[in-house]
Amino acid sequence: MDYHILAINPGSTSTKMALYKNEEMLYSDNVVHTSEDFTACRNISDQLSLRRKTIIDFLKTHKIKPSALDAVVGRGGILPPVKSGAYLVNETMIDRLLHKPLAYHASNLGAVLADMIAKPSTIPAYIYDSVSVDEMNTIAKITGIPDIPRRSQLHALNMRAAAIKTAKDLEKEYTELNLIVVHLGGGISLSLHNQGRMIDIISDDEGPFAPERSGRIPAYLLAHAIFEQDYTKDQILKMIRGGSGLRLHLGTTDAREVEDKIAAGDKKAEQVYKAMAYTVAKGIGELSTVVSGQVDHIILTGGIAYSERLTGWIKEKVSFIAPVTILAGENELEALAHGVLRVLQGKEKANEYKE
Repeated sequence: MDYHILAINPGSTSTKMALYKNEEMLYSDNVVHTSEDFTACRNISDQLSLRRKTIIDFLKTHKIKPSALDAVVGRGGILPPVKSGAYLVNETMIDRLLHKPLAYHASNLGAVLADMIAKPSTIPAYIYDSVSVDEMNTIAKITGIPDIPRRSQLHALNMRAAAIKTAKDLEKEYTELNLIVVHLGGGISLSLHNQGRMIDIISDDEGPFAPERSGRIPAYLLAHAIFEQDYTKDQILKMIRGGSGLRLHLGTTDAREVEDKIAAGDKKAEQVYKAMAYTVAKGIGELSTVVSGQVDHIILTGGIAYSERLTGWIKEKVSFIAPVTILAGENELEALAHGVLRVLQGKEKANEYKE
């Protein structure tokens, strides 16, 4: 049986969408929104009308009626901790994302947009692998300061999709394997998949530094810097997430520009870029201890995984732990559609969202 699925991924300045027939992508589009488009929008939820029109126009362009779809899936936003996999969009979820968000982020619109397209045709709307997926073991959350436990926020969508694909390529079940997945993007995060569950992670603020993230930094020195240099809360948060990493070292967040600098003989660029690979390798080694070194495979994914230089440096240091596979790119629309396809085929069961 064929299933037609519309996948929607709202970003801060874009709305990405794609129509799938089973695992095959039929059409896709990435509409970039200008600052003028959002001039009248006081908050993220004010963007819904414009983004909905963008999606409707996409369907009209390809002569697709919403009623011809079997499901619509949107990027899962910043919810309270949820399980991995699919959730049916319901009023409780929409109320949380629109009126009581844990943080304001464009991904919060994914579920709402999916519901807006699906509801008039009485077809199901889903989210899949929200950024708030939390399967961490309790012991992994404990820190030396009880009031500051570790939390699970990472690139769960792309990570689980890469893990499931690798298991399939290995002709194994995802639930049989121990996998370490690294997402190499503007932020870098890592996850340990233990027989189908992400039982521990390294988030983008506690591990490797990245093109625009500070990663793990000495807490004692950070505390001193905040008070001695009179940083405001907003300044330090922006530095940690958005204003540091390659940007602060080399003046760019584009890995291709860094590689051009290296090719031109820039020794500082080479040292910093190699240091980023070094911190990624350390993170992989750190997670391997959680399963006593019993790792079946290591997967490098995300946009920077296209870099043969960077992935080569990482592989040199971690191949002794397990074989390394590279699945470059984020493939988020594909991950959304394939996840919901498994639900429609009865291979997975969708969860019900409750507060």
